[in-house]
Amino acid sequence: MSDKPVTIHDIAEMANASAATVSRVLSNSSYPVSHDMRRKIRAAAKALNYTPNMLGRQLKKNNSMTIGVIIPSITNPFYADVVLGIEEIARKHGYHVLLCNSHQNPQLEAEYLQTLLEKQVKGIIVSSISRQKDLLQPYLAKGVKIIAMDQIIDNPDVYQIGFDYRKGAYMACRYLIGQGHTRIALVTAPLNRPSRISLLNGYQDAHREAGITPLKAWFQESEDSEDISYGSAFEFTNGKLLTRKLLHMAERPTAILACNDLTAAGVINELGEYGIEVPGQISVIGFDNIELSQMLTPALTTVDLPKYEMGRFACSTLMDLLEGNEIRAKEVVLEPELIVRKSAAKLE
Repeated sequence: MSDKPVTIHDIAEMANASAATVSRVLSNSSYPVSHDMRRKIRAAAKALNYTPNMLGRQLKKNNSMTIGVIIPSITNPFYADVVLGIEEIARKHGYHVLLCNSHQNPQLEAEYLQTLLEKQVKGIIVSSISRQKDLLQPYLAKGVKIIAMDQIIDNPDVYQIGFDYRKGAYMACRYLIGQGHTRIALVTAPLNRPSRISLLNGYQDAHREAGITPLKAWFQESEDSEDISYGSAFEFTNGKLLTRKLLHMAERPTAILACNDLTAAGVINELGEYGIEVPGQISVIGFDNIELSQMLTPALTTVDLPKYEMGRFACSTLMDLLEGNEIRAKEVVLEPELIVRKSAAKLE
């Protein structure tokens, strides 16, 4: 059996019809074709297991029903929830989603943007890690609709859907302070993204408001390097390594806030290897509220970010732009919520 794809010419030969007539029938054209001929053509297409070339059809009509999505890490469950929300709305509007994983690499992100433009996608939803302020301008100039999610982009022409990371970190620290903790550490991936800088600001604001001055050594940031392969293993290992540094200090913290739940999992794992009880000796709070957080032992107290809802909101906004509907707000900030479980407790 030939591996060559079935074409409309193969169907035309089987149905004893012209290729033009086959094309009209399979594209549901209003061109008059007899009922009997339509039946024969559809039967031939089914018998030959014909798959229409949707991309070619869309390009001819200049009506691609595809949107592009660029995320930093497909291995992080946080983004999996976001993409599920995007897909739900896209499907309802008849769109397909072309997903790109930038691996937290600005150069790869730029390459994907160019690829999506060449694919003639109708719009792009991006969680950008690039520091180039004008990165998106060439695409906006070509009429591509762009939604920035999670990470704020400094461009007035881009619609923004994000989280209040500062408030989330502030809430977590205020909770720990309310439990009697005054030695609170923050462990984070590199501060090369707006979300992480906002998280640090929330950490500092909560301490300042409480009249507490944390030691500089209690803020632990991993190194920023292009050679790093970012993923769930990196986040977990990062949590372990940064916790190890904290444990070798003369004045250990009594609580640790992690920049995300995968990092918090590494924190708890490393504490366990040192025989330190959570939360009996050190309390731990994560960020994101991914499904893993409630599976840890102890169950992780964490800051919930409505990830699925953000994906739905970002895609709904893009659909409104594509359909010419009025957009109420150019920037939307979704609120965090502290989920109290078992990993953080009152300081005895």
